[in-house]
Amino acid sequence: MIKSLHISNYALIDELDIDFDSGFNIITGETGAGKSIILGALSLLLGERADARVVRDPSRKSVTEAIYDISNGPLVKELLRANKLDADSDECILRREIVPGGRSRAFVNDTPVILPVLRDIAVHLVDIHSQHQNLLLASPEYQLNIIDNLADTADLLQEYRKAYAAYRQTLKQYTDTRELIRRNENDAEYLQYQYNQLAELDIQPGEHAALEQEREILANVNEIKSDLGAALDPLVNAPDNALSLMRQAVQALEELSASIGHSSDSIDFHSLAERLESARIEVSDITDSLVDYDLAIAADPARLDEIEQRLSMLYSLELKHHVDDSDGLIELQRRLREQLEALENSDNVLARLEKAAKKAKKYAMTLAAQISDKRHAAAAEFADVLRRTAAPLGMLNLRCEISLTRGKLTPDGFDQIQFLFAFNKNQALMPVGNTASGGEISRLMLAIKTIIAEKIHLPSIIFDEVDTGVSGDIAARMASMMNAISRTIQVITITHLPGVAAAGTTHFKVFKEDDENATTTRITRLSRPEREAELALMISGNPADPAALANARALLEKASD
Repeated sequence: MIKSLHISNYALIDELDIDFDSGFNIITGETGAGKSIILGALSLLLGERADARVVRDPSRKSVTEAIYDISNGPLVKELLRANKLDADSDECILRREIVPGGRSRAFVNDTPVILPVLRDIAVHLVDIHSQHQNLLLASPEYQLNIIDNLADTADLLQEYRKAYAAYRQTLKQYTDTRELIRRNENDAEYLQYQYNQLAELDIQPGEHAALEQEREILANVNEIKSDLGAALDPLVNAPDNALSLMRQAVQALEELSASIGHSSDSIDFHSLAERLESARIEVSDITDSLVDYDLAIAADPARLDEIEQRLSMLYSLELKHHVDDSDGLIELQRRLREQLEALENSDNVLARLEKAAKKAKKYAMTLAAQISDKRHAAAAEFADVLRRTAAPLGMLNLRCEISLTRGKLTPDGFDQIQFLFAFNKNQALMPVGNTASGGEISRLMLAIKTIIAEKIHLPSIIFDEVDTGVSGDIAARMASMMNAISRTIQVITITHLPGVAAAGTTHFKVFKEDDENATTTRITRLSRPEREAELALMISGNPADPAALANARALLEKASD
């Protein structure tokens, strides 16, 4: 249930705090006092879009925060844990902020969350029933949701939706492959030509880069050999080349070592001779590599021409097929081969995919049928219970039929639903939008909420002027029905009817207050005398009218019986 609601800097509200009771809470106030503003702020906690235009002072942030008692809400705690949010307390705090500039932020237990997470949690904490929801009664989606709540199909629907998604995926794979094969069959000759062209070239991995490197060498062979000569001349070609001079130096050091011993007090000639010999061997190895490379390359115009032709073919094919190099052509050749093999084996491939799609559809249909059976049973019971629940609200001649017919598979199963009603004896059954008045729809919705309130395990329900279009004895019966709901869940009702207002256990009044600078919405909890005056005001327009006050006391006494 909602324990408290805080709203600040929102429309006509500067700062407002409400502490609700667990039973039947009533909110009254003159038209325009701000009752709808409170609901608008509360709807932000249900994930509704934030509009920066409602911020009272654009230089400050607007905050709407509600504290909920979730001591009897295992599902909410499970959702909190699933989203890695604090679930240890018996309270859940939802907060929405609109910061200067218009950006909104959402929090659950003081942890920032995205709106879908806030919405998923909030819908399990409170249900706001407004005139907008009266219009929803004509919606097939809303009607199906009512029946699913009563039929307890949630777990089965979850399993079905996974099966339905798997079926749609396998069906798409089948249809896409069939279309691809159809296109490939039309282009089979061209595909074969492309494959043969690539296969005949016998392209090797990395060939493109290797050929470009070899072409670079052959195209510059004279310059390369000139540079090699410049490197080899001082190393080995000159009479006094580096290698011969190093060899002489090694011999000199060895003679020094032999004549004065391996080392003197300050230097080890033998060690120096070994190090210099190692350096000479390294230089010799480098020289051998340069000589080998010099011998290996030579001007070869025929080979250069052959490379140019090969590269020209590769460049042309790479450009044609929009690939970067020879490896891209090899990958294309592989894909073409697979396409051609698929064409050769297309009947088997399609048969396998079609079989998988049929199997997936069969499983989805099995689950959809189980869901449909539960819906039919719940629909028949619901129609009967709805007639009995609505009868005390003045709908003695109400007839109701829940039509469930089979259609194509959708994410909700294959059932197509339609609520059909007749409110008079001589009236044919018709969709609710074509046959009911505003008052009848309000009473019908209250009866429906009464039936499903406990079933859907919502801790709180808010009725926003659900009694619109009714009065007198019917209004009193609607009040009695809301009072009955409040024995199991928290009920908050916004009303203009004194008979409904008197039935509440806690009464709040919304009013506007003016000062020199602004008009501000306030709310106050009414004492017994204040309730009498408020009810008298609702009855006669005069809170001090003796007759109206007597009537107000009578209504309160009757409600407390």
